[in-house]
This record gives sequence, C-alpha cells and structure tokens, in this order.
Amino acid sequence: MPASNTDPDLHAGHPDALELLQLALREQQVILDNAGVGIVFIKRRILIRCNQRFAQVFGHASTADALRSSNMSLYPDEASFHALAEAAYPVMAQGLAYESEVLMKRRDGQLFWTHLTGKLVNPAATDEGSIWIVDDISERKAAQAQLESVLTEQSLILDNAMVGIVFLRDRRVTRCNQSFETMLGYAPGELHGVSSRQWYLTEQEWIDAAERWRAPFAAGQAFEGEITLCKKNGTPIFCEVRAKAIDPNDPGHGAIWITMDITARKSVENELLQARANLEGLVELRTQELRRTVLELEKKAAEQEVAEAHIQRLAHFDALTGLPNRLLLSDRCQHALSAAQRAQQCVALMFLDLDHFKNVNDSLGHRVGDEVLVELAARLKAAVREQDTVSRLGGDEFILLLPDTNAEGAARVADKLLQTALMPFQIEQHELTVTPSVGIALYPKDGADLDALSKCADAAMYRAKEDGRNSYRFFTAEIQAHSDRTLLLHNALRRALARDQLELHYQPQISMETGRTVGAEALLRWHHPELGAVSPAEFIPIAESSGLILPIGEWVIRTATTQLMAWISQGMTPITMAVNLSSAQFRHADLPQLVTSILEDVGLDPGLLELELTESVAMTHPLGAIAVMDDLRQRGVRMAIDDFGTGYSSLSYLKRFQVYKLKIDQSFVRDITEDPDDKAIVGAIISMASSLGMQTIAEGVETEGQLEFLRARGCTEAQGYYFSRPLSAVAFGNYMREAV
Repeated sequence: MPASNTDPDLHAGHPDALELLQLALREQQVILDNAGVGIVFIKRRILIRCNQRFAQVFGHASTADALRSSNMSLYPDEASFHALAEAAYPVMAQGLAYESEVLMKRRDGQLFWTHLTGKLVNPAATDEGSIWIVDDISERKAAQAQLESVLTEQSLILDNAMVGIVFLRDRRVTRCNQSFETMLGYAPGELHGVSSRQWYLTEQEWIDAAERWRAPFAAGQAFEGEITLCKKNGTPIFCEVRAKAIDPNDPGHGAIWITMDITARKSVENELLQARANLEGLVELRTQELRRTVLELEKKAAEQEVAEAHIQRLAHFDALTGLPNRLLLSDRCQHALSAAQRAQQCVALMFLDLDHFKNVNDSLGHRVGDEVLVELAARLKAAVREQDTVSRLGGDEFILLLPDTNAEGAARVADKLLQTALMPFQIEQHELTVTPSVGIALYPKDGADLDALSKCADAAMYRAKEDGRNSYRFFTAEIQAHSDRTLLLHNALRRALARDQLELHYQPQISMETGRTVGAEALLRWHHPELGAVSPAEFIPIAESSGLILPIGEWVIRTATTQLMAWISQGMTPITMAVNLSSAQFRHADLPQLVTSILEDVGLDPGLLELELTESVAMTHPLGAIAVMDDLRQRGVRMAIDDFGTGYSSLSYLKRFQVYKLKIDQSFVRDITEDPDDKAIVGAIISMASSLGMQTIAEGVETEGQLEFLRARGCTEAQGYYFSRPLSAVAFGNYMREAV
C-alpha cells in the first residue's frame, strides 16, 4: 500500500523550515563575525545590529556598546550627517546601493575616512531600515596623501632643476623638464612621446649610445659619459650625461637621464690644446667653478640644517607667537612635576583666556587680533621668571607653568598678569584694551599631571568669567562640584529630547485695555527622572554653549505652534504665541526658512507667532539683526525685544528694528510702586515705544499696585503671577475655558 503524503517517514532526514531558518541565521552570523568590514543595520536612525568589525572600527569594546545609539553620532557633525542623507536617499530609494567615501567619527571623537555602502532593506517601505557596510580606509587615504606629496616634491625638483632631465621608456620620452627642452631648442611638450633618435646626429651614433649604457644598466650601475647631441635646428651640442635604469631587473620601466650642456666647456678645452700658454688661467677657471660648486653644496647643507631647525621649532612652538605649544608644555610640565615631587615643592598652573576676544576679530579682523595676541604673548613672557613657561594652546588661550610656586606666589603673578593685560594695545590706528580671566590649579593638591591640572585651571577660569571676568580664581571643591554638575547636565541634556523629558509651560499675557488673555509665552521646562526639575537658568546656558540649543529651540517653536493650533482647533479664540530665541538660533542662517517651514507644517497663521529676542543679542550685530528681523517680518512673523532696558540700545537701531513689541524687564517692574528711578525708566520705555508705534508688555507683575501704575502709564499688556503662574498645556486650556 503506498505511503501517504503525511507519513512521517517521508520527511525523515529532511530539515523542517525552522531548522533551515536557524541554519541560515547561524551562517549569517558567521559571515557577520568574520567579515573584514563593518556591517550595521539601522532602523529609524538607531543602530539595531552590527558585527564585531563595526564595533572595532568605531572604537567600541563590543557590539553591545555600539548599539541603540543614533547613527548621527557616527558623523563629525549634524551638517555632515544631513549632507550624506540628502545624497544617499535618492539612490537608495530606487533600490540601488549607495557608495561614497565619507569622513566619520570614532567613539573617542577621532575623525577617519571610510568607504561607505548602504542599501535599503525594502525601498518600498523605508521604515524597515537599511544595511550599511563601513570599510576603514584611513591608512589608504594617508598613503595616497603621502604619495601625492612625494609626486609634488618630485615635480618641483624636476621643473626647477638647472640641468636637463628626461625619462625614457623603450627609448621614447615619457617625461622631461623645461631645461631639457630649452637645451635642445624645443617648445614645452614638443618632445613628449618622441624617440630619442630625434636628438642624435646620425643613426649610428644613436645605436652606439645604446651599446655604451646597456652594460652598466644591466649591472645596476649608473652610466656616466659625454655624448654629442643635436638641437632641433641641427646644431650639435656636447653634453655630459648621467643615466640609470629605474629598475635594473625590468628594463621595461625605462631610465632617467640627467644632461648638462658642456659645449662651452668643450670649446674651452679645445682652445687649451691649441694654446698651452693659457693653461694656468683655464685651470684657475675650472678651479673657481669647482669652488663655486663646493660653496653651493655647503650652502645647501646649511639651508638643510636651517630647514630642519625650522621643522623642529614648528613641532614645539606656536607659529604665531613663538611661545611653546602644548607638546613642549607637556614635556616641561613633566620635568617640573618630577622635580617638585623630589623637592616637596608646589607647582602652579594658570589657564588664561581673553574676555570677549571674538569681538576684536569680528569687528577689526583677524590680522589685528593676531597682532594683539603677539604683543600679549610678549607681555606675559616678560611678566614671569626665566624658569617659568608661557605657552599658547590656540586662539586666545594661554597656559602658564610656574615651578616652585605656592598659592601666595601664584596670586601675585595673577595680579601682575591682569595689570599687564590691561595696558592698552596700539595696533595701527586702533587703541584696544582686553581683559583676561585666569584660573589657577596647584600641584599636588589639584592634580598630578598636566591633564588633571589644566582641567582644574580651566574650570577655575570659567568661574572667574562667571564672577564678572577680568579676575582670577583658584580651583576649589565647589568649582569641582559645579564642573561635575555641568558635565552631568550636559550629558543628560543630550538625551532629554529623545527621552521626552522636555515640556513647555505657558504663561498668559493679558490685555491692559480689556483684561482678556491675548497671548501666551512658551517657557521651557526640564524634568529629569533622577535629577528632578532642572532650572532653565542652569540648563539653558549649557544648551547654548554645547550647540544643543539649536535642536531644542526648533522643538520649542514646533511644539508651541502645534499646541496653539490644537487649542484653536478645539474652539479657543486665536491668541499670539511668544517664543524666546537664543543668540545661536538667531545667528543661524536657516532661521527664517525654518520658522516658515514649521508654520506651514502646522498650518498656523504667521501673525500668531511672536519671536522674542533679548536686547543684548540684537545689539551684538545690529545690522545683521535688522536683516534677519526684516526677513521674518516679511514672512508675517511678529518680533519683540525681550528684557528691554537691561542692555544698551541705540535709538537709531531700535527704530530700524521695526519690532512689534518691547518687553519691560521684571527687574524694573518689581519696585515701580516705591522706586522713583524704576518709575521713571518704565514710564520712559512705554512713552518711547508708543511714539515709535510699538506695543509694550510688562513681565513679572505680581501686585495690584504694579498693575495700576502700568495701566496709568499706557502699557499695552502684562504677564506675571498676579494673573497666573506658567501652566501646563492642559491647565492653560482649562484656564482659557474658565476665562470665557
């Protein structure tokens, strides 16, 4: 009886689908583990899976360490990441593989070159991710750069040699220099590819020449001799030649010939044979030629020695100021600390940075800035002892190493440095004054090596800047705690957006005429699961200094406008949404287009968005600020000057800003019922704004008296705890419904 299709014996020895799948996965894993290139699977910009080679290439101990992070971290910066995406996506969307050589970043921040190949898993469904193959080609790139450098040097030697040089292969010209062409009377490039027969007088001389050099070439030796050649016009010339095969084992690689026209010398020699009476003079002439040759060789040897000394100096000294660089500083610091350890002495390390030095470069140019740095370097060097080291790290940052110096001595030196730097700099027609901030760390209390001491001194220097600049601070445990806290917040802030830890609260803005809520100010809040609520005064400066303010600022604008649109869709009467701009956002070239794109995506009327810019940011580069404000205003977006009165504004610029509203800082509002100065300032601001056609809004209103004063003076709007604290999105919606 025949077996049925379901008989288990029919399938004996045949693997089922699960076994085949497991086998395929094991084979795939073997391929991944043994691949000579890095392989990674990326989904929604997150590294999902990779092989060990990928982890090694990017400096991770294991594949697990490399996973779950954003693929943006693999690139030098966000711009590089987006540039690659823009280039790769159109290719990969067609189901094709995208290949390119790309500069990427290892875990430790080191940049390196890769050959990158990427392909979508499913071009029809891009959210299924992509697979990328990464090949580290840094060594190949370095070798290529070195080869190009050697070829460049070779070309310089060839093109500037005073003798004729020609490369022959199969007795045809593959390359020659201009001296050789000029010697034979040919135009540039005219000899390329021609046979060497062209510059011999007869066929037999051409054949005889080959016999003379064939044996030395075969023995790996150079051929030296005199040969009669023929110029293009038929004139014979005598040449002294030196030639050698490029590869004695393979004549096919050809030979290089160095030729010198010695026709004049041969003529002299012939005359010597005819007139022995002039022999001594001719011998002296030859002696002089040899002496010049020796002098030239000695000159070249001296030049080589000078060049080597220059290279050595470049390796250890700053090119601009001539001060020791970090490499030489590290060496001197190591010796100083070793000596201090043996002698039980202190060593002071100072980190000096100029306050607002960027303004000098921006306003007067880098040439003037460089002159200031050169003169400052000379002053610093003159202010310390001979055994002390003044070094320049770069920019306007200097480190001073003071052996056998305790805290008292370091303080005296710091005072002296501050006074020295304060003396005006006369650069061309400019008289400039700069102020430094100095941080001081002491060995052995604050660290045992240069890295530890410089980090402590750097932290102390930043404390000096925070405390008002133009001063010095010693490193303390408090500064260490502050530095640790800043680092902790910096690292946590990088993940805050992705982990949905940021949110916006909204503070109502009230019309003084109607008492109705006419706007809301979006205020950023950060609640960390371990750190708790982090004050904006603490994390906003960190975001600005680290560059994180750009993605965070974009998120704030998008979130605030989206929320306003949601409220309006739910029936709320339209109000304006005020969003603060940081200086980094305002300086970004794409800001106007970004704002327009967000408004178009959200579907919000541009007139309902009010961007607030602090007075100090607007006045840093007023002409540039005017251009950006005009661009935003033409797009329909309202502009307001925040914290008005706390900085310095030129009335001519204020008029040209054409802002919609001035925001009176709460520091003036706080005491307007008692302080006559605050009353006068607030009244003047409101009067000036009114005369310029601008509205005013007072922040920090907390009492009935403050409100009545502002209303009496004609202030347009107000916000503060008198009306409401900042509210969550849900609470603000309830607030608006209750106010109706």
